[in-house]
Amino acid sequence: MSIVVTGATGHLGRHVVEQLLQKVPADTVTAVARDPEKAAGLAERGVRIALADYNAPATFDGLFAAGDKVLLISGNEFDKGRVSQHKVVIDAARSAGVALLAYTSAPGGLTAALADDHRATEELVRASGVPYVLLRNGWYHENYTENLAPVLEHEAVVTAAGEGRVASASRADYAAAAVAVLTGAGHENRTYELSGDEAWGFTQYAAELSRQTGRDIAYTPVTVEAYQDILTGAGLPEPLAAILAGVDASIEKGELAARTGDLSRLAGRPTTPLSEAVATALKG
Repeated sequence: MSIVVTGATGHLGRHVVEQLLQKVPADTVTAVARDPEKAAGLAERGVRIALADYNAPATFDGLFAAGDKVLLISGNEFDKGRVSQHKVVIDAARSAGVALLAYTSAPGGLTAALADDHRATEELVRASGVPYVLLRNGWYHENYTENLAPVLEHEAVVTAAGEGRVASASRADYAAAAVAVLTGAGHENRTYELSGDEAWGFTQYAAELSRQTGRDIAYTPVTVEAYQDILTGAGLPEPLAAILAGVDASIEKGELAARTGDLSRLAGRPTTPLSEAVATALKG
């Protein structure tokens, strides 16, 4: 039996593998990656490496074994048919008879287009007959803190989220929930709505940036259309810009503000405060 993590060298996957290594022997963890070079460090630590690509179904043939616990981390290639990509993994998991298939989904109340692929994937997971866990991850702190350069340059936080609030958490927090499910018992056929312990607004976020940098950083709300134009002007493809702007519209409606407590309960600790994520980003 192995704990298998797809997308293991990605932003979330690396956190999951790192935390798994604190709980289980390295040779019981299989990291699925596309690039052997990115997985080399994990291989050196005794993690099993499986090279596979969501876009190449044959690479998943025989990758799973009966009794495995699999974490399917959703793909981030919005232009390549994510549902079809996910189906490759789901079909392979069903054929192998895995003990558990966990999927990183989106909040159940999210109506933005971003959620469409997740809802379709959830249907495939439930229809597969495999014992499953749906990890409906909320928004990540890092969606904001990883790209502070333009914010600091212009001394402005610009979104189309209005006065909406976000109950975000760090990737490490969401990884801790996944690890709890993969290493624990009694999670079969459960759905967890995961979010941070605090819901914050962008005026608060700008104030926190101002406090930690000693600069006067303002919050500037704009329309969804204007925000989409800003994103495309910054080089994002139009489809991705539309998706991100759509999420801001959902934030304004309160769709990412829910605090269920599921994340901190699974992680066994409070979620990371936004202020800590900002401090970490500014140091790095």
